[in-house]
Amino acid sequence: MHTPEEVLAFKKPTEGFSCSLSDNKYKIEFLEFEIKDYDTSKSVFKVSRDDAPDLSALSLEASKGGVSLEDLARTVRYNLPKEFLKFKTVRTMLKFCVGPLEVPSFRMIERHYYKGELLRNYDFTFGFCIPNSTNTWEAVYDMPVNSKERINDMVGSPDEHVSDSFYFVEDKLVMHNKAYFKYV
Repeated sequence: MHTPEEVLAFKKPTEGFSCSLSDNKYKIEFLEFEIKDYDTSKSVFKVSRDDAPDLSALSLEASKGGVSLEDLARTVRYNLPKEFLKFKTVRTMLKFCVGPLEVPSFRMIERHYYKGELLRNYDFTFGFCIPNSTNTWEAVYDMPVNSKERINDMVGSPDEHVSDSFYFVEDKLVMHNKAYFKYV
């Protein structure tokens, strides 16, 4: 399993996942996630656990794609408007719950790559979560400035923008998710 220092040194997206679902002994579950343009408050993506497909649909999708159900459950495929690539600042809101253990020093490192090149890195520390609690985590961050050529290239290259999100508790990796981005 990787440390935060190792993750921060990655030069490209990971092959597969860096931990198993069973490493999440804290029973951290994501309930809702939203992405908004900070300047206009326009929501460009919102999902909740209630929107998730049932397990039989995921099993069918996994078997067709030759991937495990576990890997599919930790992969997000974003379809975002191409205007997203012009946003100056983004606001995200994550609602999550934790199980019966306290969660000290909860940290997320998210690394974004485009065609294997590191685009940006985000490193957020939530802090402490009390047992059996539901929490919200709002982050506001600046977006990189993209040239018109880069925007057109990203629109024409779906799933070439990839992110790895690593979640640590006291610097121990407990969750790893991947995302693929398509701009329309």
